[in-house]
Amino acid sequence: MPVVSYEELAARIRGLRSPVLVAVDGPAGSGKTTLAGRLAALLGDAPVVHMDDLYPGWDGLAAAAVAVAPEVLAPLAAGRPARYRRWDWAASRWAGWVDVAPAPVVIVEGCGSGSTPGAPYLSLLLWVEAPHDVRQARGFERDGDGFRPHWSRWARQEDALFAAERTRERADVRIDTAPAVPHDPAREVVAEFRL
Repeated sequence: MPVVSYEELAARIRGLRSPVLVAVDGPAGSGKTTLAGRLAALLGDAPVVHMDDLYPGWDGLAAAAVAVAPEVLAPLAAGRPARYRRWDWAASRWAGWVDVAPAPVVIVEGCGSGSTPGAPYLSLLLWVEAPHDVRQARGFERDGDGFRPHWSRWARQEDALFAAERTRERADVRIDTAPAVPHDPAREVVAEFRL
């Protein structure tokens, strides 16, 4: 896979017809949030919707993968504001509402963001991957011991969803965040374009 700068990836996104809805999907710990944040900064501080806010708890991946289409993607694709309820992980219940204004580019990042119910609304589907051990180490480092007892449970949901949805196969761009290819991870990604 070739090395591509974040600038080049952002330029490709800017070249798409507005409104541009980008899904950054892939398994836990693969680097989706980091990628989305870097792209958002290069795209004029594009709004980022985090799927973590839509999962109704540790068993909620499939539900959020369906809900993201009518709650977020469909209204934004039509140029209307989106609105969704945010899950409060500490209280284990739904919390306040989050409003997302239409914008030239909106990034939705997280497991299930590229699910098939939302596919008709997406301009671009990015798949982010890394080896299991790398992802697990990143997840535990990021979330501490809070994620450790749920890792296998969550991974089973990811495996089932990604197999049923064929997310990796449908992706427009596949990004490896732990490649053997020399590159500067702060400025570049190793990506395969299928556009």
